[in-house]
Amino acid sequence: MENVKPTKLSCFGLLVLSISTSSYTFAEQEEHISDSSPTPLEIESVTVWGTQVSASSIGIAEDTLAIKQADHVSDLLRTIPGVDVGGAHSLNQRITIRSMDDKDLRISIDGANQNTYMYHHMGNLQIHADILKSVDVQVGSNSIIDGGLGGAVRFETKSANELLRDGERFGARLQTSYGDNSGTSNAVTAYGQLTKSLDVLAYYNSVDRDNYEVGGNKIVGGDGNEIPGTNGSVKGLAGDLDDSLIKFGWNISDSQRLELGYESYEDEGDYSQRPDMGLATGIGIANNLAIPLLWPTEFSRDTLSLNYKLEWGGHSQLKATLFDNDSTLKRDETGWLINPRFANSAGYIEGEAENSGFNLLAESALDMHILTYGAEIIRYDTDYKASYLKGTSENGSEKATSQAIFIQDLIQVTDRLALIPGIRYDSYDIDSAVVDDGFDKISGALAAEYELSHALLLKLSTTQLFKGPEIGEVFTGAGLHDTANPGIKEETGLNTEFSLMFEDAVFGADNFLAGITVFQTDIDDYIYDYATPPPSVGGRSWKDNIGDMRVYGTEAYLGYTIGQLRTLISYSISKSDLDAEAEYSNTDGARLDRQQGDTVSINIDYNIPSQGLALHWDSLIVSNLDAHKDLGGASFDNSKKGFDVHNVSLRWQPNAVHGLAFTLGVDNIFDEFYASQSSRTGVSIHPRFGSLNLQDFEPGRNIKMTLSYDL
Repeated sequence: MENVKPTKLSCFGLLVLSISTSSYTFAEQEEHISDSSPTPLEIESVTVWGTQVSASSIGIAEDTLAIKQADHVSDLLRTIPGVDVGGAHSLNQRITIRSMDDKDLRISIDGANQNTYMYHHMGNLQIHADILKSVDVQVGSNSIIDGGLGGAVRFETKSANELLRDGERFGARLQTSYGDNSGTSNAVTAYGQLTKSLDVLAYYNSVDRDNYEVGGNKIVGGDGNEIPGTNGSVKGLAGDLDDSLIKFGWNISDSQRLELGYESYEDEGDYSQRPDMGLATGIGIANNLAIPLLWPTEFSRDTLSLNYKLEWGGHSQLKATLFDNDSTLKRDETGWLINPRFANSAGYIEGEAENSGFNLLAESALDMHILTYGAEIIRYDTDYKASYLKGTSENGSEKATSQAIFIQDLIQVTDRLALIPGIRYDSYDIDSAVVDDGFDKISGALAAEYELSHALLLKLSTTQLFKGPEIGEVFTGAGLHDTANPGIKEETGLNTEFSLMFEDAVFGADNFLAGITVFQTDIDDYIYDYATPPPSVGGRSWKDNIGDMRVYGTEAYLGYTIGQLRTLISYSISKSDLDAEAEYSNTDGARLDRQQGDTVSINIDYNIPSQGLALHWDSLIVSNLDAHKDLGGASFDNSKKGFDVHNVSLRWQPNAVHGLAFTLGVDNIFDEFYASQSSRTGVSIHPRFGSLNLQDFEPGRNIKMTLSYDL
């Protein structure tokens, strides 16, 4: 059969499903075969060392991201409606989508799975933003392709064949950055075409992080008074980060490419014991126990991936990845010796988590059908070792295996109507301290797209959800201290979304776009890691199904482009509440701890090509969130203060010096004192430590400069 000819509807479908809007993505975009529609949009290409970000809730230009001088994943993702990155510490980059944290998301780097529950006081993802070529964010689980409960985030690192200019065989790039309230970094990249078909890239970035000052240079509590023992500087952040990547590419033929990549990421410093909690909490606990505030800590991640891509005409292609991802967290805890009462705890702690596996994703065009199909296998292995100075040791280990196959079909019913059914089979086996069992489920999905006019598209989708119980966090014992619960069930549910999107040259604009998504995610048998066990079990907490969680909300955006001016404003709100089981009635009506208030994001970009100048302004405005019962939040006051943060940047690429770029920016230009609402916030009352201010405060004003030169 002949390959299906792409229609206006199928092109529009990609716009809604990936959404990477044509007028707002001024960078060359590779077609993502995970999208339901077959044809990429035609978009302008620019040469910028940046990260292209596409999301199912909005599209943001690559040069918008490059000008931000991103040194934290939050710099890339916080302007996407429905997405936030909590955690100001380098060890605590914690992505949240619609209030669901990274344990409920599928996260990968170059196809390698990154879901590793290392430590509940740190995030599941460690990567430096500078190395990234692209980030693809699926806001919500709206197809059977990704699995998971809340969505997916795919990071892809840079490759040599995409950096080389036409006619060049070798290239290099030098970059140095300075932030007066963040630290310095120096990066070097070399890439080249070794033979006609073989290319290579080598990248190294060294970051020297400082302890930063908070907004207003004063850390205050909820009463407005300065917290004793603080002086405006957040201690426990200073450290060294080294990120290295070597990637070989082999163009086997015009339609086949093989890439072998190895990335090494190391983060080391004297860090706080609980990186996600604020300085005030660290000081309170350290003073009460008479122990050190800071502890020598080292985190490392080694990712090896082999990627294969095949295109065989039309809209038919295949991607396959074989990977091994190893993460290790080490801490020198001999500091317990300072207090003789805790001498038995003094020693060296190490947790290791390895994810290895294979995934395949393919797309085939057959008459009026476009099939997307694939499979994945992921094996999780964790190990914990504690070697105490007194001569004893503790060891723990757990493992799990996840397998899935899926197929999705885009059926072009008419020129205006497309139906997208899909089916997925998941099989999950776990051998942990909590449960040793297998779980499986067949899940379905159905979406419909209808083109109301040449510029207006409507979409309705519903997707069944599945997630088995997780293995325990690694750094606290890899299940060593967990309570067995052989009756625990898998999480299932349903995600339903309604979207409406408009794009046209109206209202005097070169391009005007607007869109809205309304969603509801129902998670049945929601698993809470810190449920109170029944008297028959005893203990302080255990992992159990506590009820049904509902997450619902709205995401909207409005964009206007005219000449060299681009503007984009977005809005998002996500709420959650739990319908608890009778035995957990004390949690009934609770919201997710990572929930945040109404959020507005504003981006303004203006280019002056004749002068080689690009100007940028972005704002993030988050409203207050009133106190309410939640899961895992502050026990005394869990209200969250709103904030307004504004950043401004300028990039100059002088026409007289090809390859030179200078970027100057000011983050948090008005020196706002704030903490992200998806980070730790609030005040808890601890039976031993008393009042603990948990706020993980973000940096105050930070003047940043970056100088780069492409050789």
